[in-house]
Amino acid sequence: MIRSTLHAQHPRSAHAAMAWGLMVAAGLAALGTAQAAPATRFEPAAQVADSALLLNGAGTRYRAVFKAYDLALYLPRKAGTPEAVIAMPGAKRLYFTALRDLPGTDLGLAFVKGLQANATADQVQRHMTSATRLIEIFSGKAKLVAGDTFAMDYLPGRGTQFFIKGEPQGAPVGDAEFFQMVLRIWLGSSPVDAQLKDALLGQEPRAAHVSPGL
Repeated sequence: MIRSTLHAQHPRSAHAAMAWGLMVAAGLAALGTAQAAPATRFEPAAQVADSALLLNGAGTRYRAVFKAYDLALYLPRKAGTPEAVIAMPGAKRLYFTALRDLPGTDLGLAFVKGLQANATADQVQRHMTSATRLIEIFSGKAKLVAGDTFAMDYLPGRGTQFFIKGEPQGAPVGDAEFFQMVLRIWLGSSPVDAQLKDALLGQEPRAAHVSPGL
């Protein structure tokens, strides 16, 4: 029956459907192993302000079946649970490498959507100015292309410093609670990607879960 249906379609439509099916299958197959080896070779340590940080974990974020970015989490010391990461004092870094073209506005809005999904209404209201700044920073770029880097550093006593391609984007914003909200985009109870959450914590990935955002 499936064979008959394909032959009944216009040849180009049938070929397009088959090609799309193969691409989706390949992408889904990749999801099972992608977290074991991100395309980006992240350094095992990083210097943030006056603090030496260690690579806690790294993984790949998928949008549908396509790789969107690689992400690494740097901390003062290793931690294997979200609670330990979020409660840990000191400097921290989230470091990204784009793996395909990412529209700046879409990226900023997706980050804020993830932030709101893992915070209380009161927290969102308190940090509206910082969240708006996050959107503004990425909206100022038409797009990030494959290979571009961006980062979010928490600087104790100063706030969250955003970087695009190694360049600081204005002054730091927010406080320790705001960066905890940022961390929960990937480590919260409703993370953008459960496998990426496990990878950032240095754990074995669970069954694949892919949401449509960035």
